[in-house]
Amino acid sequence: MIEIAEVLSPQPSPLWKLVKQAGITHVVGTLPYGDSGNEHPWDYMPLVRLKTRYEDAGFTLSVIESSPPMDNIRLGLPGRDQEIEHFCTFLRNMGALGIPTVCYNFMAGFNWMRTSTTIPSRGGALVTGYDHAFMRNAPPLPAGVVTEDRLWENFHYFITRVLPVAEEARVQLALHPDDPPLSPIRGVSRIMRSLDAFQRVIDIAPSPYNGLTFCQGNFALMTDDQPAAIRHFGQQKKIFFVHFRDVRGTAEKFVETFHDDGQTDMLACLRAYREIGFEGVLRPDHVPTLEGDSNDHAGYSSIGRLFAIGYIKGLREAVYAA
Repeated sequence: MIEIAEVLSPQPSPLWKLVKQAGITHVVGTLPYGDSGNEHPWDYMPLVRLKTRYEDAGFTLSVIESSPPMDNIRLGLPGRDQEIEHFCTFLRNMGALGIPTVCYNFMAGFNWMRTSTTIPSRGGALVTGYDHAFMRNAPPLPAGVVTEDRLWENFHYFITRVLPVAEEARVQLALHPDDPPLSPIRGVSRIMRSLDAFQRVIDIAPSPYNGLTFCQGNFALMTDDQPAAIRHFGQQKKIFFVHFRDVRGTAEKFVETFHDDGQTDMLACLRAYREIGFEGVLRPDHVPTLEGDSNDHAGYSSIGRLFAIGYIKGLREAVYAA
C-alpha cells in the first residue's frame, strides 16, 4: 500500500505532533543546514542525528528532499567536481543509514517560482500562482543565457558520475520536475518539463536507482492524462516518490488549489498508483493557507496540510479497500 508522509523541518515543532496525531508515521526530511556545527549537513553524524530525531518522535525517515549545493553542477561551472563529490558523500551516508530515497532537482539559477503567494481561493484561503506575463520583460538572472543543450550536457556529466555511487549505496535518485515546467525563464532554460524529457532521463542512464519524483502539480501542466503518465513511468518502475497536489491553468498561467478542487482526477491517480504496485511514499504539497494560519511560508501552512492529509487518507481507503 502507498504510504502517506509529510515533510517536516529538521527541528521538532508543533507540526510534528499534529501530523503524528493525524496518523502519519513516515516523514520526508531536509538536510539540517544550521544544525550541523562544523560539519557539512550531509556528513554522517549530522545525518545520524537527523534520523534519530525523527525516529525518537515515532517517524520513519523515508526520503530526504534536499541536497548539497548543486549550482555549479547545473551550470557546468568550475567547482562542479567538488559539488559532485559532496553529493556522492551524501549518497554514501544515506546508504549507510538506510535512508532509501533522495528527491533532487536540476533547476539552474533558481528553484521553484511563483509570481503571487496571495491569490484568494475557496472561502478566502490564500494560494500561490504563476503568471508568465510578469517574466517576459524581467531582467536576466546572473547566470545569463543558459541553453537547453548546455543543461542536458551538464545533467549527463552529473548523472553518469553519481549513479554508480547511488547503486552501490542502494539509494534511489528521484528527480523532481522543473516548476513551472516552462522554458526559458529570465534567460535560463528549464529541461525537466515534459514526459519526453523524463523518458530521456531514464534512457540516458538505465538503472533501478535512476527515476523520478512524480510531482502531480507539475505533471498536470505537462499532460491532461496523469493516470496514463503514472502507468507509463510506473510500469518501468521509475516512480520513486510522489508529490500529491493540484493546479488549475496552464504552464504559462496557473494557480494552485485545494487537493479536492483542481483540474486532476485525484482518485484516478491513486488508483493508477495501486495498479502499478507503487508502495513508496506520497506527501501532500503546496497547500492553501487557511484562516487563522500564517502565510509566511506560502504553500506549507499547518492547517492546510492537515486538511490534505485527511483528504488523501480518505482517497486511499476508497482505493485500497475496494
